[in-house]
Amino acid sequence: MRDDLLDLARSPLALLLVTLVGYQAGRWLQARTGGHALAQPVLPAIGAAALAITVLDVDYADYRSATELIAFWLGPATVALAIPLHRQADRLKGFVVPLLVAIVAGAVTSIVTAVLIARALGADEVLEKTLATKAATTPVAIALTQSLGGIPPLAAVFAIGIGIVSAVIAPATLNLLRIRDRRARGLAVGAVSHGIGASRMLREDETEGAFAGLGMGLSALAISLLVPLLALVLF
Repeated sequence: MRDDLLDLARSPLALLLVTLVGYQAGRWLQARTGGHALAQPVLPAIGAAALAITVLDVDYADYRSATELIAFWLGPATVALAIPLHRQADRLKGFVVPLLVAIVAGAVTSIVTAVLIARALGADEVLEKTLATKAATTPVAIALTQSLGGIPPLAAVFAIGIGIVSAVIAPATLNLLRIRDRRARGLAVGAVSHGIGASRMLREDETEGAFAGLGMGLSALAISLLVPLLALVLF
């Protein structure tokens, strides 16, 4: 009987349910705190998943397979971010060139500084390659890291971690720097904090949310193109 219950708890449906319940608990907490920056729904979801994997002794590969449905819907969810951008299309006038320059400069800075700081701290080349992709969205970071010879699961951790931290501190940093242009604010947050930051900006302002989605997509594209080129110089 105990073995049957354990097998049931380890089933793909149960693992998927644990993750969704954790995320829903995070949304409830976020609502209760008035949308506080630290109340990110993804944190309870990660905690619930980590607890289930540890307690039930589930292999991470099995967990990933069980939650593929969530990963699948990341694509349509990302595409859906284009809807608010379409509504704000007129705000792109006179902003395209600064936007592209900012995205490329940010991507280069992110890649180079991550590698050089890791190297200065004594990290090996595998970890350097893993850190190089941290500013991309999680699926892009995983794919790029695998092609470089890094550690894909660790790249996912870095990407999610950077996204959470950036979503918390980026708006306050922009306020401190007195950056008021909603397009620039959204672009900056989306470029560094991915979907987590974009969702936060959407809750605060539609223009900021639209440009956060654009920043997320363009940053992922820029990093995808620049990482292989910069790798020739850095590694």
